[in-house]
Amino acid sequence: MRTCVATAMADPAAKAGGGPRVLLVSSEIHPLAKTGGLADVCAALPRALAKRGADVRLLMPAYDSALAQLGAAHVAADLGEMLGCEPVRLLQGHMPATGLPVWLLDCPPLYRRPGTPYQDAQGEDWPDNWLRFGLLAHAAARLALGNAGLEWRPDVLHCHDWPTGLAAYLVARVAGTRPHTLFTIHNAAFQGNFPLDCASRLALPQEVLTPDAMEFWGRLSFLKAGVRYADRISTVSPTYARELRTPEYGCGMEGLFEQRAGDFVGILNGIDTERWDPRTDACIAEHYSPDAPQGKAACKAELQRASLLAVDPEAPVMAFASRVTWQKMADLVLERMPRMLARHPRLQFALLGAGERKLERGFEGLAPQFTRRLGIHIGYAEREEHRLQAGADLLLPGARYEPCGLAHMIGMRYGALPVARRTGGIADTVEEAANGFLFDAPTGDDMEAAVERSLDTYARRPRTWAALRERAMRGEYGWDRAAHAYLELYAGAAAI
Repeated sequence: MRTCVATAMADPAAKAGGGPRVLLVSSEIHPLAKTGGLADVCAALPRALAKRGADVRLLMPAYDSALAQLGAAHVAADLGEMLGCEPVRLLQGHMPATGLPVWLLDCPPLYRRPGTPYQDAQGEDWPDNWLRFGLLAHAAARLALGNAGLEWRPDVLHCHDWPTGLAAYLVARVAGTRPHTLFTIHNAAFQGNFPLDCASRLALPQEVLTPDAMEFWGRLSFLKAGVRYADRISTVSPTYARELRTPEYGCGMEGLFEQRAGDFVGILNGIDTERWDPRTDACIAEHYSPDAPQGKAACKAELQRASLLAVDPEAPVMAFASRVTWQKMADLVLERMPRMLARHPRLQFALLGAGERKLERGFEGLAPQFTRRLGIHIGYAEREEHRLQAGADLLLPGARYEPCGLAHMIGMRYGALPVARRTGGIADTVEEAANGFLFDAPTGDDMEAAVERSLDTYARRPRTWAALRERAMRGEYGWDRAAHAYLELYAGAAAI
């Protein structure tokens, strides 16, 4: 029995090589903390950059999960009192998978709590998230500006999503020599909007509390701060970069995105192709590849057994490996699943994910009506996702909007063909009748029509199905292209 190792082994190539010095700041980095794709990106991108000679260092909060994963860490700097919080320290260690240097911002009253990085155990946002991530931004700025008592200082401060947005302003307001800033938007719907009266505790002057600065509909917006003050802005796919400049996707900030269009670029995310490789994956029943796909049958049988589905090699297995939320169209999947199962007596469905409790309960309540055909796993476990991707024939990552999406790229690499809406990064990676099945409108009818096309191909055109699966598995989903684009973007920021 192989031991499942869900992360890549330390890579000796991941060392400084004379390239740019980059401080990457995020609220979550896999495997130290993860709630979604942000954590995966902030783990895989630094490794790809380091392979190309960049000196990359990471900064994130010292959650209990991060401290447990990091193991041996030492105090690199005592930051004393910050924003009325103390003690505040930087703990230094190395990432478990890559060996890259990482600093954990340690402030026990703010970060050592049960729950997720953003919510308590009941799923409610921490009421002081403005302070928790405001402190992260201030620490990032101090470190970037060389005011943390460390010898190392970056050329580029690369901030990820709203929890780091204030750092762009804190660096931009400094006169003289400073690092250049890049702010990456992973999902503009998450904006970090808080009461304006938080500003004084966050050491923000009154002049930034205007519509031309950080004020957004009567709130202080961390996301808007990042977009307004960073030297360069990026997002996670070319299509999403265009979509953000429209009212449908801009979440009220489309005007600002349009204003910054000259400094705004979309760079498609990749996946960690060592962690996600059916040829070597220790978490799956049998290895397989585009040239030798036979092992996928054993993986399908393992998924069926683990999900309490009937072990039937001919049954199409459709999977959902995502957050169970409105954005991911989980409500429409729940609404239409009984009809699809009734229309196709051998169709099976496996779900792995968590999200909105009402939708979770809906799927759990549906399972007893379709025994041996519906497998529902509420929650997340890395091994389970590997098993699901390897065993599924089809993947439903249908989303009302999808900035990039990683699940569908993982699915294609494992031969699980996506049935998804043509939006964001999905539109940049999936082609109808080439490596998946697409629909345009975020409606149950459009989704069902795409599912029908996929099931018809599976059942009636096996040669076409095999060709689609092979093409999907041979796709290029790694970080090489993106890492090169980011290095060019860093160089462009330095030329400002």
